[in-house]
Amino acid sequence: MVKNLLRGSFKLMKSMNRSLILNIIREKGPISRAEIAKLTKLTPPTVSSLVKELLQAEIVIERNLGESSGGRKPTLLTLNSKMFHVIGMDIGSQNIKTILTTITGSIIKHSIVPLPAESTRETLLSAIIQSVQSILDDTEIDEEKIVGIGVGMHGIVDANQGISVFAPNLHLHNIPIKEVLEEKFNMIVKVENDGRAMSLGELWFGNGAGIDSFVCINVGRGIGAGIIMNGKLYHGSHFISGEIGHMVIDIDGPKCTCGNYGCLQTFASGPAIVDRVKKEMRLGQSSLLSQLTEGNLDNVTGELIYKAALDGDSLCRTALQQAGRYMGVGLTNLIHTVNPRRIIIGGGVSNAGDLIMESITQTVKQRALTQPAKETEIILSKFGDDATAMGAVALILAELFTSRNTETASAL
Repeated sequence: MVKNLLRGSFKLMKSMNRSLILNIIREKGPISRAEIAKLTKLTPPTVSSLVKELLQAEIVIERNLGESSGGRKPTLLTLNSKMFHVIGMDIGSQNIKTILTTITGSIIKHSIVPLPAESTRETLLSAIIQSVQSILDDTEIDEEKIVGIGVGMHGIVDANQGISVFAPNLHLHNIPIKEVLEEKFNMIVKVENDGRAMSLGELWFGNGAGIDSFVCINVGRGIGAGIIMNGKLYHGSHFISGEIGHMVIDIDGPKCTCGNYGCLQTFASGPAIVDRVKKEMRLGQSSLLSQLTEGNLDNVTGELIYKAALDGDSLCRTALQQAGRYMGVGLTNLIHTVNPRRIIIGGGVSNAGDLIMESITQTVKQRALTQPAKETEIILSKFGDDATAMGAVALILAELFTSRNTETASAL
């Protein structure tokens, strides 16, 4: 019965004018009914009627009285963040990061489940289910109050079907993530490429808010991008938009996990940086990493490279700067193709901060065609390592709060 209530609440939220009102409350709340009517151009009786339904469903709650312009003080409305929650997942090539948030995007729980060294479709799906179950078991929140599960997955994703078409870092094809999760947990499930999910998260919660044209770059074990055009997520004709990591920048370069040679991610991803440092150390280059790893090169990680670079290690600083230059080349190509107002960089490699960002921005300034292009704003993600997981949460919130046809929302 509670499940039916949840599905009924979801349906209630998804109707056109209710979605419009909910999004206004999400963005502007606490807010009065009169102000909602003004912003939505709906009639006051229509707003009152719809708000009454949302209050009865406990999706919206009333808060303290607002300022009066003469007469009775207005009652203000806000989302009931304690009523509904969302699960967001970031499926990488080594682990699955899962977060539980309120419908306003506040993180309540956080977990990481490692993936097997050699994942198959079955072991990956099992790990995904385990990740969701683990976070459900570790919270006092009723499962019935969780609206849905958003999933950010690296590689090629058919967002309409919720299928991972090709996960190059795992060498897996056609993984039915949406179907399996919906059957197991009886919740709404949305699946998206990690870079595109990240861009949606920045649009909703982060450094893309209020920007109608920007690109998010997710730099970790791979490199992906999400493109926002005119305030909307761009997928392309075959769901491969934003695969900037597989932009070839050296046809004679190293072999990539996708099978091609010289892709950007073979030069600027986390594993590429680690491989470059280990190669130089094998050739006799001295480094603080020898002490940090007790002479075992197999223990070199991106985190240790960053630590050594902060301590002044020239090899590690040079490796990060070189990765930044390659990223700068890739971003220059992107600027010449898409011409976004802003580029937002997240993922594990972004934790290197200025050690990599300075090289990126310098390279763009050297290579971009025009002065405005050279000055394209390039900033770090608001969420760091959680950028994709937060984007996955935004997939569900976009489903809840965004009307499919808001242009005609004022007709009723």
